[in-house]
Amino acid sequence: MADPLHQFVITKTIPIEVAGIDLSFTNASAWMLIVTGLASLLILIGLRRPTLVPGRTQSAVEMLYEVVDDTIVSSAGPEARKYFPLIFTTFLFILFANLAGLLPYSFTVTSHIAVTFAMALIAFVGITLVGIAHQGLGFLRMFAPAGVPPLMYLILTPIEIVSYFIRPISLSVRLFANMMAGHVLLKVLAGFIVSLGIFGIVPLAVVVAMTALETLVAVLQAYVFTVLVCVYLNDALHAHH
Repeated sequence: MADPLHQFVITKTIPIEVAGIDLSFTNASAWMLIVTGLASLLILIGLRRPTLVPGRTQSAVEMLYEVVDDTIVSSAGPEARKYFPLIFTTFLFILFANLAGLLPYSFTVTSHIAVTFAMALIAFVGITLVGIAHQGLGFLRMFAPAGVPPLMYLILTPIEIVSYFIRPISLSVRLFANMMAGHVLLKVLAGFIVSLGIFGIVPLAVVVAMTALETLVAVLQAYVFTVLVCVYLNDALHAHH
């Protein structure tokens, strides 16, 4: 049976070293470019010639737009719409990266913690700066929940601070773990199909069902990441009294 973890190995496509620093172009880099290109292509084709009665591609783009817009408004309020481009781009990248990883001989970039943590950290730092710019020192009120006895702040404030700074970790690990676990399971089951020969019909049926489930998980994880970013953005935009 093939090593189920081999699919996550990063290989150098174009070795590049500058001043002792490894800047090689890898299979992960290639698939990030492919994913970005596919997402951009969908938007360009869908909006190239918009019509009153949209076609399938335009309908798909409009549906994605409405999903993200509704998520932003319901989670962070109408004033958060100014951050739509960044949130929409993040959603599209994760969605296409997750779905592309289900293709044979592809590479799932979101199954690497370095990629998911980088996205989560960018969102975390950006949202923190937005909160400071929008609320000033009032942003610190989120670490001191209102309506509790003064002595409880000695316990609650450290907990709130830790929970706040752990956000990029939980956000990145959730996406990374879900994508990696699903792909490992699919690889293991696929190995049984080959090794069992004619009796591999049962694991084949399971793989088909698991692939459908993984497709759903791929979409759901992109949406969950987006929702959580919007929830964190809500904390940055609205003071908690």
